[in-house]
Formats: sequence, structure tokens, C-alpha cells
Amino acid sequence: MPVIQDGVRNIKRFECDQDVWDVVDLCENEAYETNLQGNDFDIVDSIITKMYFFACPNMFLREDHQKDIQRYLYCEEFGISPYPGSYGQQPYKWIQKSFLFKKAFGKQQKKVIDNGRKNTNKV
Repeated sequence: MPVIQDGVRNIKRFECDQDVWDVVDLCENEAYETNLQGNDFDIVDSIITKMYFFACPNMFLREDHQKDIQRYLYCEEFGISPYPGSYGQQPYKWIQKSFLFKKAFGKQQKKVIDNGRKNTNKV
């Protein structure tokens, strides 16, 4: 497993999807505990980095999430509302999702820019 428990890196047999989510929870807790010690790990990045050691990334993809992302990108690109009406008439759940998408895409864009700067400085 990608997580050390009680000083040991255990071997785990995965028999169902919940076993994968249990390891995701362990990864999240490990990053959180590490951050309490003064580090600044991004919990999502930590999980994504370790995910390849215990699960196929496709397991985390859901069709409804993909459709939400497509809707978000389409609306951003063309400057239109995802649902009829103004901001106050948009479904609350959609507003929450859109803030999550914006934050996630911003983090990804920052990572790309930072990696570009690192590569530029190496030359």
C-alpha cells in the first residue's frame, strides 16, 4: 500500500471498490497528519500521486461528473449560464460544483505554469 500504518507498509488485497476508497481515505489522513506537522502537502495531489500504486484512474471517473465538467467548460468558453436565469436562479448544487471546477482548473493551470518555469530555468 502507498501508506505506512504503524511503521509498516502493508500488502492489501482489493476485493471491491470500497477497498480502494478505504485506501484513498488513508492517503487523505496521511497527508492531513503530515500537514499538521508543519508541511504543506496538497491533499488531492498526494492522493493522485499515490493512486497509481493501488487503483486504475478510470475507477474515479463517473459519467455524470464528466458531463458536469463539459457543461462548465462550455459555459466558460461561450459566457453563457448553464441553466436558464441569473445567478440567483442557478441550482445551489451547480454553483458549488462550478466553484470546485474553477479551483481545480486553476490549480492545474498553476502547476503547468510552475513546471514551465522549472524547465525554462534548467536551460
